[in-house]
Amino acid sequence: MIREAIYHKPVNQYAYSYDSRTLHIMLQSKHADLKSVHLIYGDPYDFTGKQWNFKQEVMTKSGETSSLDYWKIDIEPPYRRLRYGFRCEAVDGEVSYFTEHGHHIEQPQLIGSYFCFPYLHEADTFTAPDWVKDTVWYQIFPERFANGDPTINPEHTLPWGEYEPTPKNYFGGDFQGVIDHLDYLTNLGVTGIYFTPIFKAETNHKYDTTDYFEIDPQFGDKETFRKLVQACHEKGIRVMLDAVFNHSGYHFAPFQDVLEKGEDSEYKDWFHIWDFPVKTDPLPNYDAFAFGAQMPKLNTANPEVKEYLLKVARYWIEEFDIDGWRLDVANEVDHAFWRAFRDQVKQVKPEAYILGEIWHDSMKWLQGDQFDAVMNYPFTNSVIDFFGAKTIQVKQFHDQLVDLLHMYPANVHESMFNLLDSHDTERILTLANDNKASVRLMYLFQLSFIGSPCLYYGDEIGMAGGEEPESRACMEWDPDKQDLELFNFVQQLIQLRKEVPAFGGRGSFDILQIDEDKNSIVYQKQVSNEQLVFVINNKDKQQKIFVPELTDKTYQPLFIDQAYELDGNGQVELSEYGFQCYQIKAD
Repeated sequence: MIREAIYHKPVNQYAYSYDSRTLHIMLQSKHADLKSVHLIYGDPYDFTGKQWNFKQEVMTKSGETSSLDYWKIDIEPPYRRLRYGFRCEAVDGEVSYFTEHGHHIEQPQLIGSYFCFPYLHEADTFTAPDWVKDTVWYQIFPERFANGDPTINPEHTLPWGEYEPTPKNYFGGDFQGVIDHLDYLTNLGVTGIYFTPIFKAETNHKYDTTDYFEIDPQFGDKETFRKLVQACHEKGIRVMLDAVFNHSGYHFAPFQDVLEKGEDSEYKDWFHIWDFPVKTDPLPNYDAFAFGAQMPKLNTANPEVKEYLLKVARYWIEEFDIDGWRLDVANEVDHAFWRAFRDQVKQVKPEAYILGEIWHDSMKWLQGDQFDAVMNYPFTNSVIDFFGAKTIQVKQFHDQLVDLLHMYPANVHESMFNLLDSHDTERILTLANDNKASVRLMYLFQLSFIGSPCLYYGDEIGMAGGEEPESRACMEWDPDKQDLELFNFVQQLIQLRKEVPAFGGRGSFDILQIDEDKNSIVYQKQVSNEQLVFVINNKDKQQKIFVPELTDKTYQPLFIDQAYELDGNGQVELSEYGFQCYQIKAD
């Protein structure tokens, strides 16, 4: 037994309240080292004489990778308190008792040796808006979605889609263009729109805000925006805006005041300025986003800055009834600010969705006091690398996915924002080397995974594009140039999410098997008694795949791709890059 590899802490994804009554507890160990793990647990005050009254329950191996095994159990402490430890049995029969005080040959008698979950407080339980689990998002880069009102075009606006996108050119996308195409989005099945920044700024991407309380005039005015939000709500579409609170634009009035007055400016402490006078060349002598002189970093610990930005957060909810905030460069803003931000937003609209842009492990932001979710780029990278770019094989994909599923608590995964690409990346068709069959597999996996999926505008009709600015091209509205077959495919998947509970963002997700030679994966989704089995062939040749979970069961194809069962006993044949989804009928 490799004792040093056995790990648990009574915090974060290892011990947390899933709901008002249930604790989830997890242990990790070296792969294939332990044969079984039992949880030893009881109420810390439950004694008979001097003998602590405890129980033992077997833990389930919830996942395994090439290096680690994960063990989980759900417990409902009758009095919401718990002391606990682990009985670990190695494959060779050796037994060790693992507690807060380390490993023991014999089970410890002193209750103080055990891990402690002092009390399950509902107020401490991670809770995100329930509606998010059923939402399918659609990201819109406003300048490039549709030009509905040419009278407000910026100077030198180019004809729609007739030129390659650059960081400096304009095509006149606006709010009216979105309003004009809401029926397109509802037809696709979209139930949420994530807009990149819409506030007044100097660039076409608008991540250099100059006025957080004003709409950029190229998009329209506040009344048009109000009309857009109302129209979205009438069609069952939520609206999420993008807030850039890490930094402002160079022409933000307080920063201009600092440039003009230097140390005498009343706003000098709104930013992280190293010394005076302020310089921008060759590099700024102040903190900025990625050394960009045009994006000075805001001092969110400053009380005046904090008050100003929190007022912004409330204003757009109170005045326009938006449904959520996506927070740019969220990991570079202090945690104290985000806690205050959450308090303010939830006071105004308890069901508002708070989404952070973080590209790495984000547990520090997902403990119920800051964000409801983050942009799930670890998911993105794994799906792209396996199905799209094909830079990893199924075993590595499996291991990355298992680690991801154990990175956060289950209730966090249920509201996670799962994207395949965005304005910051290449488009998925380009990432997949123009292989549309691979794009279909990515969409199938994304839209059948737990959490809240997001589509990037135009991907559903086969738009391609490399890194920015190429990925920010004008939406293609000519039906003759749209991939309507791909559109219909995505539309069907979204409809299945709405009609079949186990297909959507709720319930459990389990990998049933992988085949390294065939590069295939089989996974299961389940909600209550509803069970779905997905079989995917990620190889460029037709293959037979045996699925033991389909033997001796009654089932029917739910979503098929030129697949058929061979012998009625769990054997299926899939075309190259083919798939099959079976619905298991309850006994």
